[in-house]
Amino acid sequence: KIGLDMLLQEKPVVHVSFNQHSDNVISWYEDIFNETAKKKNLADADEVKDSVIRNRVILNFSPDSVSAERIVNTLKALAQGGITASCLIIDGLDLNLLKSEDFKALKAYGKEANLVIWFSYNVENDEAYTNDDVDCVIHLAQKPDTIQMMVLKAHGTAADIASLKLDSKTLLMSEK
Repeated sequence: KIGLDMLLQEKPVVHVSFNQHSDNVISWYEDIFNETAKKKNLADADEVKDSVIRNRVILNFSPDSVSAERIVNTLKALAQGGITASCLIIDGLDLNLLKSEDFKALKAYGKEANLVIWFSYNVENDEAYTNDDVDCVIHLAQKPDTIQMMVLKAHGTAADIASLKLDSKTLLMSEK
C-alpha cells in the first residue's frame, strides 16, 4: 500500500523484488488499486491507473546476489537515464543476506537522493527492531477479517505499540 499511496501522489516508485517473475508484484498493485478504486468510487480509474503504471519501476534481483551496492548502483543508473524515484520498496528481503553496512549504505543513499526506503520481510525475531540503521518498524498481523498494524519503533525510539486495523483487501483503515 505504501507504494500505491506514493504513486497516487504522483511520486515515482522503484519496487525491488526477489521473485523471479514481476507478475506477482504487478498483480498485487492492480488488485490493491482496483479494490481501492471500487471502495472510493473513483470515476476516472483507468486514467489514474495509467499514470500510476508510468511512475512505477519494478526491478528483480536474485536473493543470493543482493547487496546495497548493487541496488544503489542500479538506482544511480536509472537516475542517469532520467528515472528518479521518491520511494524505494525492497520487498521480500531476507535480512540474513544484508549486513549492517548495507543498511547504512542504503540509508545514506536515501538521504542523498531524497528517497524514502521501505523494506518488507518476514521476521522471526526482533532483529530489525533493534537495528539502529532502521528508523521505523511496523508489524502487520493477519486477523480473520482485517490486518492489525502495530508501530513498534518510530524514528529510533520504541513506540507505545500504536495500533490500527486495515481492510485486508484495500489496506485502507478499517471501520471494523
